[in-house]
Amino acid sequence: MSASDYTETEGLPAADRTPYKPWSYDTASAKLYIPRLAAGQNRWFAAALSDQKGKAPSRLAVFAERPQHKRWEMVSVVDLDDSPKLPDIALDRDGYATAVAADGNKQLAAGADLLRTAVLDNFATGGTHTGTKVFAPTEASKRQIEVHAKSGTRFGNQGTSVFADAANRYTDVYALKTTDGGALILFSHTHTQTDAVAHSGLQINPGKEDRAWLHDVPRTSITYTFVCNDAATVPAKAAPSRLIGYTCARTDASGPPVAS
Repeated sequence: MSASDYTETEGLPAADRTPYKPWSYDTASAKLYIPRLAAGQNRWFAAALSDQKGKAPSRLAVFAERPQHKRWEMVSVVDLDDSPKLPDIALDRDGYATAVAADGNKQLAAGADLLRTAVLDNFATGGTHTGTKVFAPTEASKRQIEVHAKSGTRFGNQGTSVFADAANRYTDVYALKTTDGGALILFSHTHTQTDAVAHSGLQINPGKEDRAWLHDVPRTSITYTFVCNDAATVPAKAAPSRLIGYTCARTDASGPPVAS
């Protein structure tokens, strides 16, 4: 996701590039959730972070140790919606969190695989099949459904826009037990959006943000690839889960040029 931001920026003329602004998190208000792990388990922790002093956390991030690189890396970050309250993470008497299995866990109403399927359905069908069944309405899930609705009508009768799931390279999942017996689950998904003209004689002119991939060449269709990080709270009983935030980045764009 970060690499694609650089790629997109490098495709823009210098005058169109947004100046880089250094960023930081308020460490005084950061909430760290460090799971107690057994010997040999990969080490990681989650953090609720705010980019403004004295403000409530606006992001959830996961940091994981990468022994092969001899460093820790931020492997996931999710922008939280304004309204959801962070779930209460279960802590032991020493302040450690409890990591739980995110799939195949009979103590949870849904696993990461089902959550990922539901998120993809929000984009692909507006939640018709599984999205609105797995998730209770939240700002995050409503925004995904809105993306589907707006994209489906923006070309009118001149073209179509279709979402689909795509091969997901990022299958690592992180889950922490909450005080109500459920879990906070952080996962990733990949989806595509394919825009196509309705008939010959029409063309799609790439926008300036597409230049790095499409080089201003008109196309008959364009397939965009998005990699996204998602965060959801899952109850212990049979009840809907809540999507509390997601963050996406376009990582690729391709399509056949218009015949000359």
